[in-house]
Amino acid sequence: MGDSAPASRISVHQALGGGLVADVLLWRKWCGGVVILASATTFWCLFELAGYSAVSFVANVLLLLVVILFFWAKSASLLNRPLPPLPNLEISEKNAGKIAKELQVWVNYALSIARDITLDRNLKLFLKVAVGLWFVSFIGSFFNLLTFVYIGIVLSLSVPMLYDKYQHHINEKLAVTHKTMQAQYRKIDATVLRKLPLRSNKEKKMQ
Repeated sequence: MGDSAPASRISVHQALGGGLVADVLLWRKWCGGVVILASATTFWCLFELAGYSAVSFVANVLLLLVVILFFWAKSASLLNRPLPPLPNLEISEKNAGKIAKELQVWVNYALSIARDITLDRNLKLFLKVAVGLWFVSFIGSFFNLLTFVYIGIVLSLSVPMLYDKYQHHINEKLAVTHKTMQAQYRKIDATVLRKLPLRSNKEKKMQ
């Protein structure tokens, strides 16, 4: 009995990859978490509360960077000093292939969902997608994109840490909620979804 609870505990650190990102999200590298949270809060206050334009901010930062590098390089050539230590400013073919492969997985997944809805007329999948999109639209009506991203950053820096600390209590509440949702879904499935006409396998083969 005493050994069963620790055995069922999930390692949040391993679930998040077990690397630097997991350390930051769980505040084991608290310096990284402070820097990300402070930077996100500064940008949100700068653009949302002060009304600063994102395009103007990016343009001014790039202008300042270009001016500094230009005069640094000019003074270095005149004073026989080393040039600015710029890295190799290009995307390697290996990294480009990784990005393209990752995008291909997500695009193919979205296209498979669209195919199941349009060609296979998967009503349950259609309802799930419709409810999910409506929920995102409903939440988005209260916030703009910048505030939505900021809330996502704050949640990503707080939810994993809280779940790792209070995992047992949260799992109990989630289990009760999951059972309730399953019971409600069975009622809807029995009273509504199963009574709706769906295409048979013969119709799919004929097409």
